[in-house]
Amino acid sequence: MTDFVVDTNVLMSILISGKASYRPILTFNNFILPDFALVEIEHYKNTLRSKTKLSATQFTQWTYFVFSQLIILPQYVLAQDSLIKSQRLLEKIDLKDISYVALAMQLDLILLTRDNLLHEGLRKQGFRKVMLF
Repeated sequence: MTDFVVDTNVLMSILISGKASYRPILTFNNFILPDFALVEIEHYKNTLRSKTKLSATQFTQWTYFVFSQLIILPQYVLAQDSLIKSQRLLEKIDLKDISYVALAMQLDLILLTRDNLLHEGLRKQGFRKVMLF
């Protein structure tokens, strides 16, 4: 079992797809997110519903399964030094990703993202614990 910090765009892709092929990935790995992910998911709930090919009932059941496999940590667990370091890294990329990068730094885990700009921007600055999903 491998642990990863995942950002919201990975989670949204999984939710929208509803693909059974994600079941083993979710079951045999730990996907860890800061609670900020819930704010983003709520913001994009209509997009999620409109893009999925699942029925409303299937989408709800799939969402139950996906969230049962996630570890969501509260913002207060993020150390101030991790937040400051991630803010410096993200100043020219996207500051909304501070919680994800800080959590990955703090837990010494790979950050999985689908955001090419985030991935490339972090790698250019020497942050290697980031991978495209």
